[in-house]
Amino acid sequence: MKRTDFRHMERLRVRWAEVDLQKIVFNGHYLMYADTAVAGYWRALALPYHDTMAHLQGDLYVRKATLEYMGSARYDEQLDVGIRCGRIGNSSMVFETAICRGDQVLVQGELVYVFANPDTMTSLPVPPALRETLTAFEAGEPMVKLSCGDWAACEVEARRLRVQVLVQEQQWPAALEHDGDDARALHVLAYNRFGLAIGSGRMLMDSKDVAQISRLAVLSSVRGAGVGRLLVNQLTTLALQHGRSQMSLQASLSAAGLYTRLGFEPEGAPFEQAGVMHQTMRRTL
Repeated sequence: MKRTDFRHMERLRVRWAEVDLQKIVFNGHYLMYADTAVAGYWRALALPYHDTMAHLQGDLYVRKATLEYMGSARYDEQLDVGIRCGRIGNSSMVFETAICRGDQVLVQGELVYVFANPDTMTSLPVPPALRETLTAFEAGEPMVKLSCGDWAACEVEARRLRVQVLVQEQQWPAALEHDGDDARALHVLAYNRFGLAIGSGRMLMDSKDVAQISRLAVLSSVRGAGVGRLLVNQLTTLALQHGRSQMSLQASLSAAGLYTRLGFEPEGAPFEQAGVMHQTMRRTL
């Protein structure tokens, strides 16, 4: 195996507690690294794991794990853990892993999972929708589909996402989740391959020059998989189509880094909104 064999790579750093008296990572921790990368793989698929398994009426259980050791990692080294779905049988799936330091593969192995009924622990056929999603990901196909529309078309899904992200997670007052701007905004929803809405955003174009993004919400279980970037890119395309030359938004400070990477720059001083510190940011298109 080599790192270029993997579409998904999970970046980790060796912690003090993972190093043994030989001053190298204890062998058992590499299974934890692989398992952590599997969680990242599900995010890359845009599939919230628990919701997906509930939808499929089953769950995945490890049947066998094998590792081959060819080198050792040391404290504070940065590792990249590759995960890919190598084979799908009737009820089992084989995931291959390579734990890399730079281009050097230190450990490689296989994780065999069985899809089963969580109540009876008896195996079930791998659902076609899951099989198709895994195959499509490994073939390089996109995992997220975007849909644009008005408030009438997007209200149900957008409000469900906002309640989960803005109200329940970020502790916004529930009364601020929805306002009069929704009816005149353009809305974008992001869907995974199971048809579940996993992200939303809106854009107002009150100014002839500036489009204003707001109410961006992405489920925490898929955050880090690029869903927010896709939403902003789609809103950017819409702004250009409507002749706007700039975009602005009010980002929570925790999300400011995402917008900086997308070309937005801070404007003015941070301020408090709904109990959360925000920063106005602007981008020239």
